[in-house]
Amino acid sequence: MSLASGPGPGWLLFSFGMGLVSGSKCPHNCLCQTQEVICTGNQFTAYPPDIPLNTRRLYLDNNRITYLPAMNLGLLSDLVYLDCKKNLIREVMDYTFIGVFKLIYLDLSFNNLTFISPYSFSVLSNLVHLNISNNPHLLYLHKYTFANTSSLRYLDLRNTGLRLLGHDDFHHLVTLRTLYLSGNPWNCNCSFLDFTIYLIVSHLDHPDDLNATCVEPTELSGWPITRVGNPLRYMCITHLDRQDYIFLLLIGFCIFAAGTVAAWLTGVCAVLYEDARRKSDEDETEDEMGQRLDVSQQILQSRNESAHDGFPQLI
Repeated sequence: MSLASGPGPGWLLFSFGMGLVSGSKCPHNCLCQTQEVICTGNQFTAYPPDIPLNTRRLYLDNNRITYLPAMNLGLLSDLVYLDCKKNLIREVMDYTFIGVFKLIYLDLSFNNLTFISPYSFSVLSNLVHLNISNNPHLLYLHKYTFANTSSLRYLDLRNTGLRLLGHDDFHHLVTLRTLYLSGNPWNCNCSFLDFTIYLIVSHLDHPDDLNATCVEPTELSGWPITRVGNPLRYMCITHLDRQDYIFLLLIGFCIFAAGTVAAWLTGVCAVLYEDARRKSDEDETEDEMGQRLDVSQQILQSRNESAHDGFPQLI
């Protein structure tokens, strides 16, 4: 086929495939340069289409995006930097980041997050920086949320609705160095004890430690959570409340009553046993005395019979 006849169907298909792979398009009103797409402040209400597939840095901040579509985001297999702060994202699901396993930087701060699925970040084993701060409706994190983010070094949890965290939540974060926790309504009850111990022994950098304070209970309100470990140990391990004393008093009374009843029963049994033994001894004595009387009577009777027979009696 000559060049004059134009490209054949195979060549067109190949060109379309190369264009899809190279991702030469750029979203409207975005700035695209070498492997970087900047869509900042465009009031997008949805994830923008036509993002080049070789993009490594993507800026979607200061828009009105409500969710991240896994199908579109997953095509960016080379993506290492994703900035989604100041949007309206409500949920992060298990499959949201399924294709961006090279991601190193993720910013989801200043959104409307209410739910993060337990395995949302499970494919992000290379993630180093994670910011989910300023999501006031985020009330809970599952213990497996950070299970596979073993490379994480920076974590920002400021100004959320989180009230409790457990030691298991951070068990896999062996490389974590910087942790922000201020602005949360921390409930420093006994369930929080393990996490406070973790904060002490992990030697993390807490730039905002003085502002990360307890809200509840009342006696610990205003205490920095990095310094509440010892009071919590006293309250949860060695300290006894009024209910504990009442319980111990009831247990002591029950033990005393049971001991008194047992002692009384033992005494009654002992008296009955001694009475039965005394009666048995008396019966044996009476039998023995009866036997002796019978023998004496038999001897006297024998002597009398001998006297009547004319035999001299020997004295």
